Amino acid sequence: MSNRKAAMQVAKKAPIVRLPPKSNTEILLVRGSQTAVILIGVVVGVFALATAEYILMPIALGVVIGLMLGPIASRLETRNMPPGMSATIVVLLFIIGLCLFALAVAAPLSFWIERLPHIWANLKVQLAELKGPLESLRGMRDQLREITGSEGIAVSVDQGVSVESMATLAPAVLGQVLIFFASLYFFVATRHQTRIAILRLCFNRRLRWRVAHVFRDIERLVSDYLISISIINILEGIAVGIGLWIVGVPSAAMWGALAILTNFIVFIGPAVMVVVLFVIGLAEFDTLGGSLLPVAIYLTINMIEAQFVTPMVIGKRMTLNPFVVLLALVFWIWLWGPFGGFIAVPALLICYALARNIIPDTGWADTALR
Repeated sequence: MSNRKAAMQVAKKAPIVRLPPKSNTEILLVRGSQTAVILIGVVVGVFALATAEYILMPIALGVVIGLMLGPIASRLETRNMPPGMSATIVVLLFIIGLCLFALAVAAPLSFWIERLPHIWANLKVQLAELKGPLESLRGMRDQLREITGSEGIAVSVDQGVSVESMATLAPAVLGQVLIFFASLYFFVATRHQTRIAILRLCFNRRLRWRVAHVFRDIERLVSDYLISISIINILEGIAVGIGLWIVGVPSAAMWGALAILTNFIVFIGPAVMVVVLFVIGLAEFDTLGGSLLPVAIYLTINMIEAQFVTPMVIGKRMTLNPFVVLLALVFWIWLWGPFGGFIAVPALLICYALARNIIPDTGWADTALR
């Protein structure tokens, strides 16, 4: 005790050293260096995602699908079923659903592949009606060439895929499929152990509480969003198929199934569907107005879904800023293609859950993403 008192007395007598306040230039340099480090980290992260696409893309897709199917596995586990068995059942149900979907689409798809020459002939006849506007555009193009002195852009088209490239591509695709299903199974089977292991790494109670809330919000947001959107897209696809069947479009069920798939990629998916239905309308109807009928049916159903059904089902708690969604969609499609477009919104929801719990008191996440 005497030694402690002596040490305290010495500490009280020690002079207090006050550092001079930092100048504005020093503060600016410190903030600039911190910003530079963050930007370098972001660039390195994007480069790593692009370089490791072969491995990371199927893993990320498996995790997203696993978050969607996690509640089903939890329901099975409440009946004293081991996590490994519940994960096996969930993966098998997912595979069965994919097989049924492929069988339903295979026959109509082969029918349309056989009709491709006939469709092309009809398209040329229908596009002949647009010869006048196309000639006007061609004249404008020639005038622009005369003004700018440009000779145009030469475009070379590959004439086909060689056998060697197909032999190289097939194992790569098979490997990604295996990685996807392995990630899906092990994520669902070990999700509880993974959460517990990460929580044990937290060194204090407050951090453990925040990490637990991050896990809870990610599972709830991503699972609720994907399950709700899947049900909405299925109902919309059924409505589109019925509408196309009423107006006499062949293989209406297949186009409804395509509407289900494309609607998972917001903004871009419906635009692709409009183009596809416009081409089908040109091939099946004799007039330009009739060819727009399938597009009108799809756009009407899609507008009802986007403006009324989705906001009513999902609600404001999962409503994101459309501009932020568009940026996320463009980024992930640029990075990983169509599969990146599928995981764009779930990835944004994961970032939202992280930001809301890491910076809980400022409301930054709600302001930036909503």
